[in-house]
Amino acid sequence: MTDFSRLPDLASRASGGAVVAANDEFFAAKENLVLPEPAAARTEFGHKGKEYDGWETRRRRSPGHDWAVVRLGAPGIVAGVVIDTAHFTGNYPPRASLDGAAVEGHCSVDELTKADWQPLLPLADLAGNTHNHFPVYSDRRVTHVRLNIHPDGGVARLRVHGTALPDPRLVDAGPFDLAALENGGVVTAVSNEFYGRPAQLIAPGLARSMGEGWETARRRDSGNDWVEVQLACEGVVTLAELDTSYFLGNAPGTASLTGIGARGEVPLLPRTRLQPDTRHRFVLDGAPGVERVRLDVHPDGGMARLRLWGRPTAAGRAALGRRWFDALPDVQALEVLGSIGLPPEDAGRLVGARPASGELPSVVARLLDGPPG
Repeated sequence: MTDFSRLPDLASRASGGAVVAANDEFFAAKENLVLPEPAAARTEFGHKGKEYDGWETRRRRSPGHDWAVVRLGAPGIVAGVVIDTAHFTGNYPPRASLDGAAVEGHCSVDELTKADWQPLLPLADLAGNTHNHFPVYSDRRVTHVRLNIHPDGGVARLRVHGTALPDPRLVDAGPFDLAALENGGVVTAVSNEFYGRPAQLIAPGLARSMGEGWETARRRDSGNDWVEVQLACEGVVTLAELDTSYFLGNAPGTASLTGIGARGEVPLLPRTRLQPDTRHRFVLDGAPGVERVRLDVHPDGGMARLRLWGRPTAAGRAALGRRWFDALPDVQALEVLGSIGLPPEDAGRLVGARPASGELPSVVARLLDGPPG
């Protein structure tokens, strides 16, 4: 397993990703590409031929190549991709490439075809029935990716691993889950992940079974298990949700939360009794701004979800806004500045001078650093 594959899959259907367009899906539907579960072997035949758990195009009889466009469930910076050709042996594409685009708003398929697509992965050789891993070297935030297969064939799954980077304009609109994967939260350390990956704690939505949470092995010493989450930005946590849904005979007996920030470690939630199969909610009064939070479970066990609702600090919001702006592709950055009324010549200078620093026009400072107060 490569390092990037431990990062969240930004394209997964479980995170809200979707395949929005493909030029051909004659043998197998494009939507299979982003299903969260591994591709399954299928033996049945349909009217069009053998059924496959993946995306498969017809045999190309003309020049060109086939493609599929994926809207990321969590826009962000891509660190690597897995082009999985599981169960495709004599019908996989010999080569593939990947492009990325950043699009404002909720665009149509026609608008997507006219987007400013930039290469993320150059044309690379693929092997059949294999998880093909490729690192991506990019510092730009994208909202969509386009998988190009040359010339045709079948791909079981596309995994787009990276770090989510939220739009700060949405952060300003209301309550914000500082720990959420889709907002840029990342699990940075864990004591044990024997039964379930800790990243599932901050995944979107409610868990649908015990298998969609984090669970440790049974502890046989006097210690306890824990997991640490890097927040989307420095923030003040005002409401914590510790969800033990589906964990019945294996829920932790108690749990606590500790914040980690400029002041060092600060208690957020003292050690508190938990119940099995329950969504626990705790109001946190007077908590300082923190950058990371450690969840300690005593002594061990499993948890479905961890939610840390709150608000960014002024410094955290400014850091997030500037990190987002610096990661925008040039075309989208110009569009964003134009939408707030900045003249094109001023917008061009700011985009060309990134990373953003120093004193900015007030309308730009409000966008990047957040509203005053």
